[in-house]
Amino acid sequence: MKNKWLQISLSVLSLGLAVLLVVYLPQLVRALTGKPVSWSEIGAVFGTLGGGEIALMTGLWLLSLLAYTFVLTNSLPGLNNLQGLALNAAGSAVSNLLPFGGAVGVALSFAMTRGWGFGSRAFVVMTLVSGIWNTLFRFILPAVGIIALLIAGKAPNATVANAGWTGAVSILLLCLVVAAALYWERAAVWLGRAIDAVTRLLRLRFHASDAFHRLRADTAGVVRRRWPGLSLGMLFFLGLQWAIMTVCMRATGAWPGLAESIAVFALSRVLTSAVITPSGAGIMESGVAALLIAFGVPATPAIATALLFGFWTYTIEIPFGGLALGAWALLRRRNGRNAGAEPPSAISKAAQ
Repeated sequence: MKNKWLQISLSVLSLGLAVLLVVYLPQLVRALTGKPVSWSEIGAVFGTLGGGEIALMTGLWLLSLLAYTFVLTNSLPGLNNLQGLALNAAGSAVSNLLPFGGAVGVALSFAMTRGWGFGSRAFVVMTLVSGIWNTLFRFILPAVGIIALLIAGKAPNATVANAGWTGAVSILLLCLVVAAALYWERAAVWLGRAIDAVTRLLRLRFHASDAFHRLRADTAGVVRRRWPGLSLGMLFFLGLQWAIMTVCMRATGAWPGLAESIAVFALSRVLTSAVITPSGAGIMESGVAALLIAFGVPATPAIATALLFGFWTYTIEIPFGGLALGAWALLRRRNGRNAGAEPPSAISKAAQ
């Protein structure tokens, strides 16, 4: 009971903090950048949005949801895209409402996949594989953002440029090594030895390589057969989300340039990992607005873009996920009633 009430209290506090960060976003941006802005000015920007722009954002959002279903269907063979859409929507809704909501989302996803006839083992593999791919691409994004800025010549001097290239290439090489270790046995052995060397250097009393080898044993089959589908699914998902941000920037007059838009998008996805609020709500918007202003965008359209993008990648997923969860529960209840009403003779024949 204590843990339950603690979770409820943390959830309320976390949601309250997210709301406060959004409500006081103009003040936060002013404190970070010194640029004054008011809600009336932000509202005026929203008032300029046209029906075509909103329709385009909606279409891109729906396509991004569809793209991510391919990550799930490749992680769990036998899952169809409609089931993947419901699974993603319901899990995202829970994660967007609760701090550390990923654990609750996993429990909900487990119940849904069990209802569709998938076993526990298959679900665990799906969770591991999709989690690995999300993590890899979350690491890759900052490197892509840095490289985009460097190619566009946005580094203030040669020292910063060299540091940027070193950091970006290091991140990409690390991700490449991990991906290779998940695919090839020999690479996994080498990486395991390197991990053990690091743990010995840090004087840690456990073998981290054992956990990695167990992880690889659990996921190797799916990774070897389905890594192209997993990777394409993530690329299209993130590409469509970047397209949503691009439309938001264009619609609000906050377009900073191609390289800068990629960097802002990369930062936004990294900030969603801030667990102090559900999915980094409020924190993501503050960071996006501050970086846009640093790139020379006026404060009002910068904040409007951050809020609009947050709506399409966070807020709207809550009611949409609720609808998906309600539909799943309704169908499950109806199927349960149909199974209970079926005569024993028919059930025995179906089993044969």
